[in-house]
Parts: sequence; structure tokens; C-alpha cells
Amino acid sequence: MEAIRTEKLTKSYGKARGIIDLDLTVEPGEFFGFIGPNGAGKSTTIRTLLGLIRPTGGRAWVLGQDITGKRNDLLARVGYLPSEAVFYSGMRVREVLKLSAGLRKTDCKQAADALCQRLQLDPERKVDELSFGNRKKVGIVCALQHDPELLILDEPTSGLDPLMQREFFAILRERNRAGTTVFLSSHVLSEIQRNCHRAAIIREGRMIACDSVEALSRTSAKRIVIHGAADLSGLSGIRDRQDTEDGVSFLYSGDMAPLLTALAAGHITDLSVAEPDLEEIFLHYYTEGGEAV
Repeated sequence: MEAIRTEKLTKSYGKARGIIDLDLTVEPGEFFGFIGPNGAGKSTTIRTLLGLIRPTGGRAWVLGQDITGKRNDLLARVGYLPSEAVFYSGMRVREVLKLSAGLRKTDCKQAADALCQRLQLDPERKVDELSFGNRKKVGIVCALQHDPELLILDEPTSGLDPLMQREFFAILRERNRAGTTVFLSSHVLSEIQRNCHRAAIIREGRMIACDSVEALSRTSAKRIVIHGAADLSGLSGIRDRQDTEDGVSFLYSGDMAPLLTALAAGHITDLSVAEPDLEEIFLHYYTEGGEAV
């Protein structure tokens, strides 16, 4: 039984973009990344999977259950963190956490206290007084305190400072090692590269790539940084050229021999050759039509 499976899942908003013919599989125990910029369809996908909005077409199953079935039964087994959490005005943090646990008919006080301590969240504060980052922490505790089988997290680190981001991902890795499936939606590529086993890239509502993070990062192109001067005008295979005060940086996927010849004929003071990071490859999927460089 897959943790998440979709078949031609579609959500249309008329002329506005939703998601189109999404075929996706997330295996139990995976730490799965869902990559795309704002407006690509990430949140629409998540809300459709959770039954918060109804699909226009196709089918989907979460933890083996059809998403059009009993939504409350499904949500009891899932931890969901929306990109922006909103709480009832006037409540204290501990009251919000108790309400969230009560909706699932579970006593989560011990787990909630431990999570609040790790995230440096004061349960006696009123939610109206909290910063955006601390409200995000409340949402994180609500999502994790009942020890769900599946975590669905939509842009979870926005608003968290770097130390809290590190602690948050430490908690996620612990849960994942214990068997929890994690579905992480993000536009922060470094989060995906450091933590996820596999990832899917979505563009304009359509999934354009899905593979291991290692495979998505694999490319024949190299990031070349040159300090000095060289005539590169006759070379093919140069992409993303960025001129600097003392040289040039570019992605190169052509034959190395002509490049070495051009460099030898120039006046080079320093040279570096490196693998491009996932962010550069991701941008290529959005600017070059989805084929690996």
C-alpha cells in the first residue's frame, strides 16, 4: 500500500491554473520532496489529497484510502501543516494544542510538551501575540503531536529562524527513521537536497520530473568559473553565463577539448570546475523545457 498514489489527478479553477493529470506515488517510509515555485500547484495538490477541495478529475489514495471517502478517518492518521496557519483568536497555545488533539480523540499532552520544549514555544502565550514564526511552531506541534503515519507539510520552514529550521528537520528525520512518511512541499531547494530521498518537480500544474534527489541532481553539465580573460565566443554548450568583474561563470555541457583550447589561448589566473547544485538544475527545468542538461 502506497502512502500516496494519484492517477491523472486534476483540479481546475476554470481559467486559473490548478493541477493537471498528476500521476504520483509516495512509498511508505519515504522522505519525499515536492518542488515548485509559488503558484506551481503544490498547495492545490496537498489540499486535494487531504479532501479539503474536491478534484475535478482523476483519483487519489492516501494511506490506502480514497480521498473522496471518510475525510475525518483519513485526517486522524495524517499530520498536516498548511503554509499559513490560522487559529481561533483569544486562545492560548496549550488550548490550541488540546483542541487539535481532541479533534483526533487523542491525549497528546506529553508529546506536545516535548515538542514545545524542543521548538522553544511557550504554551502559555496567547496565539494573537505570537510572531509569524511562533505561529508556525504551533502548527508544527499540531501536525506532529498525535504521531501520524504520514506528515504532509506545505512550506513548513517559512518564518522559522535558522536554528529552529535545523531543530525542525532533526525532528522530521527522527520521525522518518521511526517509520513516518514525510511529504515535504518546498521551493527551498537546499531543504530538499539535504533531507529527501526522492522528489517531484511541478511546473504550471503538471509534474515534469520525479526521481531520486541524486538522479535529479545528476547532469553532464559542469559549473565553470574563470578568473582572467578568454575568448569563448566560438564554443557551444554554454548556458547561464554570468560575467563578473574579473572573469566569467557558466554551465558547460559541450566537448571539453575546445574549452581547454580556448582557455589555454587566454590569460587565466584561476579556474574552478564543479557539479551544479540542485537549484541550478531546478531552474533549468523551468527555463529549458524540462530536459536535463
